[in-house]
Amino acid sequence: MRLSATLARLALATGVIACTAAFAADYPSQPLRWVVPFPPGGAMDVIARTMGESMSRDLGQPIVIENRPGAGGNIGAANVAASKPDGYTLMIAANGMAVNPALYSNMSYDPIQDFEPVSLLAIVPNILVANPQRSPAKTVQEVIDLAKEKPGHYTFASAGVGTSIHLAGELFVSMTGVDMLHVPYKGSGPAVADLLGGQVDYMFDSITSAKPHVDAGKLTAIAVTTAKRSSTMPELPTVAESGVPGYDLSPWFAAFVPAGTPGPVVDKLHEAMMKALADPKVQETLSSIGAERIGSSSDALREHLAKETAQWAEIVKERGIKAM
Repeated sequence: MRLSATLARLALATGVIACTAAFAADYPSQPLRWVVPFPPGGAMDVIARTMGESMSRDLGQPIVIENRPGAGGNIGAANVAASKPDGYTLMIAANGMAVNPALYSNMSYDPIQDFEPVSLLAIVPNILVANPQRSPAKTVQEVIDLAKEKPGHYTFASAGVGTSIHLAGELFVSMTGVDMLHVPYKGSGPAVADLLGGQVDYMFDSITSAKPHVDAGKLTAIAVTTAKRSSTMPELPTVAESGVPGYDLSPWFAAFVPAGTPGPVVDKLHEAMMKALADPKVQETLSSIGAERIGSSSDALREHLAKETAQWAEIVKERGIKAM
């Protein structure tokens, strides 16, 4: 009986492997849905649409972009987590994937357990910018000195609590010991509008939206938040090399599928993404928004998410950040 049971389990396992292999060989046989958990128009949306167009040619099926904004990305993520793990639903996510567990106590999904990582896609640096009418600072040290001269006087805007723009500011305050007031907005657009209008002093804005205003002379570019200089603005120093050693806020974008998606299907999606990142048209578009291409293994993304989740849990607790 033991032998019969063993043979039965072996036959079942063999059958599952065969079915999975057959499924992967036919995949994809229908359009794919790529969920963007934020509104259209941002860097995340541009990356998904640009890569999706290239991937659809490679996979032979349309990739339909579906924007499901709300709750800091949680609405779209919950939808994907509950989707069938068949490779026909993808999600693009950002730093919020690692931050939200510390911000929201009632999340309906687990960012690590409920998703299968596919690949890191790109980094879109944030840059510290100032309204020259509100602050004369042109260097990081001058920002620090001014803030220490007038504690609580200077403000920094963000696109909302828990966004990379907000976290870049909180990390800066934490590492420099300055007292600056965070002013959250519902999106980057309103925040930039008030920065330009002189209602706030600073912003750690995405290079995508900040650079045109810097080029027009309306904002002063002070430093980039990433560990390395941006290829889009190579003359701009990093915050770390400007007097805050170890500072690094790298707004990343990555692709995930629901947990349980067959390995061969994940591999096929990963291969298509790597080809898309090598596509000259994709590279040109990413460069136009200041994005730095990455591309990584699934395991590398899994490790990155776990590391970022632990790091931001500490910052959120230390700074007393709460979701609004």
